[in-house]
Amino acid sequence: MLRMRPALRRAIDLLLESDSDEEFEDTRRPRFIRERCAHFEDLDDVDFVRRFRLSKRCALIVLELIEQKLEFESDKNFSVSPINQLLLTLRYYATGCTQISAGDFSGVSESTSHRIIHRVSSAIAELYRQFIYFPRNEREKQETVGAFYAIARFPRVIGAIDCTHIKIRSPGGEHAEYYRCRKGYFSLNCQAICNSNLEFMDLVARWPGSVHDVTIFDNSTQKGNFEAGLYGDSLLVGDGGYASKRYLMRPLSDPTTPEEQLYNQSQIRTRNPVERMFGVWKRRFPVLALGITVKLDKAMIIIVACAVLHNILRKNGDPQPPDDSALELPMPWDALIAYGQ
Repeated sequence: MLRMRPALRRAIDLLLESDSDEEFEDTRRPRFIRERCAHFEDLDDVDFVRRFRLSKRCALIVLELIEQKLEFESDKNFSVSPINQLLLTLRYYATGCTQISAGDFSGVSESTSHRIIHRVSSAIAELYRQFIYFPRNEREKQETVGAFYAIARFPRVIGAIDCTHIKIRSPGGEHAEYYRCRKGYFSLNCQAICNSNLEFMDLVARWPGSVHDVTIFDNSTQKGNFEAGLYGDSLLVGDGGYASKRYLMRPLSDPTTPEEQLYNQSQIRTRNPVERMFGVWKRRFPVLALGITVKLDKAMIIIVACAVLHNILRKNGDPQPPDDSALELPMPWDALIAYGQ
């Protein structure tokens, strides 16, 4: 029989002696207000971009768009200001950290951090139709087609289409395995159509990771719009996973003639913006590459919010920030992004 060391035995005895109902009763923890950092004022431009993945100028642009939805009626209970709510949420997008870590960074509790992240994400996602759209008139259509033509002389292209996987936690329930993608992790398979400036023109972010890209497109609103001739003779370009249609051009599987090889080269270069867009999007908001660890419906909103932010930043010329060297990645960025394709 093993003999317990005397010091360990005494420690256990003391613990047992102190174990009383009175000591372990559930008591309300004292409430205290943490000191909140003024990140917007305290950080210079370089450190601000590194931590929040956008410039101060664009942060103020986003704040102006959603500030009314974030304001409280009074400062009762030391309410969090709209700018601090936005920065807390951006910090979560920029690191993929836990909500308690985002709260610690901003000087609020975990529960407050949770409410703020989802409140701000919903406010940004509601801007979807304002910033994510197909060309709305003939002039915009011709500008979009002309910009694609300038890439590799492929005519009539209005958008490049592809899908990417966004890692999520298991949604639980009897249908959880539907969300496991072919690479073995739980994900949402998100379909995007973009223009040549790497801006989203359409986003579908609700399908489980096991669903094929073609199934998502076949059930999308945009397919119905193309079938109905809403965009005239304009074309989409996609990869070999899509079926060829009169409005969707894919690469030839076995080009033999010079003309076929030239077609493939032009088609591949013309659809390249959508692949580049996914890389730019995920590197700016690492939560998309590292994984979103919230409930499924909240994860969908965060994905849409990050797409809206991406378009706002592209339209305002905000440069792609350098990678955060302090961010702990499970693999190099190129491999991490490829892992989500």
